[in-house]
Amino acid sequence: MAVAVRGGRGGGLGSGGVNAGLRSFFSYRIFLSAMFTLLFVATLSAILTTHPSASSQLPSSFHSGDAYMHRTFLAIKSDPLKTRLDLIYKQATDHMTLVNAYAAYARKLKLDISKQLKMFDDLAKNFSDLTTKPGYSFPGQDAVDEEVLRQFEKEVKEKVKVARSMIVESKESYDNQIKIQKLKDTIFAVNEQLGKAKKNGGIASSISAKSIPKSLHCLAMRLVEERIAHPENYTEQEPSPAIEDPSLYHYALFSDNVIAVSVVVRSVVMNAEEPWKHVFHVVTDRMNLAAMKVWFRMRPVEGGAHVEIKAVEDFPFLNSSYVPVLKQLESSYMQSNVKFRNPKYMSMLNHLRFYLPELYPKLHKVLFLDDDVVVQKDLTGLWKIDLDGRVNGAVETCFGSFHRYSHYLNFSHPLIRENFNSKACAWAFGMNIFDLDAWRREKCTDTYHHWQNLNENHSLWKLGTLPPGLITFYSKTKSLDKSWHVLGLGYNPGISLDEIRNAAVIHYNGNMKPWLDIAMNQYKHLWTKYIDGDMEFVQMCNFGL
Repeated sequence: MAVAVRGGRGGGLGSGGVNAGLRSFFSYRIFLSAMFTLLFVATLSAILTTHPSASSQLPSSFHSGDAYMHRTFLAIKSDPLKTRLDLIYKQATDHMTLVNAYAAYARKLKLDISKQLKMFDDLAKNFSDLTTKPGYSFPGQDAVDEEVLRQFEKEVKEKVKVARSMIVESKESYDNQIKIQKLKDTIFAVNEQLGKAKKNGGIASSISAKSIPKSLHCLAMRLVEERIAHPENYTEQEPSPAIEDPSLYHYALFSDNVIAVSVVVRSVVMNAEEPWKHVFHVVTDRMNLAAMKVWFRMRPVEGGAHVEIKAVEDFPFLNSSYVPVLKQLESSYMQSNVKFRNPKYMSMLNHLRFYLPELYPKLHKVLFLDDDVVVQKDLTGLWKIDLDGRVNGAVETCFGSFHRYSHYLNFSHPLIRENFNSKACAWAFGMNIFDLDAWRREKCTDTYHHWQNLNENHSLWKLGTLPPGLITFYSKTKSLDKSWHVLGLGYNPGISLDEIRNAAVIHYNGNMKPWLDIAMNQYKHLWTKYIDGDMEFVQMCNFGL
């Protein structure tokens, strides 16, 4: 039975026309579905790839997203205006969501980005206002004005451009990985600069420590001029019997620094209960002998204390055939290596401490003092300490793993490794009470000579007098209470003031000597108060008192 299908008013449509119309209708629907799917995927991809937690490749993803949107707008020029309007709305709302997400993330980080936060909030509000602007209230309208749509699209594009630009600029602030890497780079750069600064500071400090300040040079010159101008006042005198009296308190002080020696002697005497019982044996070099003698002739020690002043050259046995250091200084190896000829470490004046029994054969005990110390209390109690047959009484400096023998000696060398304990505690030179009778019995000077000869090429230890001292008096040193000798005032700004106040002797070991401009101000006054400010040459040479 045939069925006739009729169309609208006055017209009919056969089966072929119906099928063609259906195919055209469904093809159009499929095309629109495909377009919306592609747009949805592209927009979702842009949102995900630009979110801080999703990827760190924001600029490139925005670039690809921008290219895609450009192609999309070109492709839909032939589309109905309604579809075009939907795409523009979707683009605006997607970027508004993204901007809101960045604003929320900024609040979460609690960074100092109030300006950026306000910009994000304002931009999100602009998007919201744009989509609800009365002139652009398109939803529900049957017809869309193309001119209005074009203006709406232009405004959306401008705000999208601003949003993308802001997000690109802000991403670096929000991306943790980038921040971490930047921080690492900054730390590395600061460490590099710190290392260079420390190295340069160390070099400058070393140069300052080795140089002679104008004030010291001035003082020495004035004293020599005084000797030349008035030779009759400085004729040699017979030595006092007290110089060799073993019942008195004897000090050994080896230095070429006149003002430093005067401070040490003055601080001892001013704090001594019986100053007339104290004897100072000062040894200097030939260049400073006259200046040293003139000082103590012009400014006799108060309280009746005794001072003997000699030069290294006054002891004939100190020659290169007997003293290893002098022999090494003459060797071609030492002459060709500048760093090993540093007078601070290799001068005979510094190594005199290893010859005390021969320098003072009639004495039983001697207190050795460095020239960079200040005495704050009576020291006679040191002579009363029982050293238990040991040679050296000294304050130990080790704590934890620091200042052990391994810090000063080369324990990779078999001679050191086989004869000494790397964990043995080191002690300090600078204030040492020596039992000269025990020294002679133990033949300590021979021990020193033996090891100093073995170290001619500096393979056992590098420089200084402490390493050979640790070897010479190994197992022959008695530990003293730390209050006798507080160290570090020449390099450590953090020493306890109570510790300094309770110390019998404070020691400015390190480069920042108290007579230098680089001295630490918090400690300098403890030294300057013992300078004889009434001495006319001290006033003339500007010691800053």
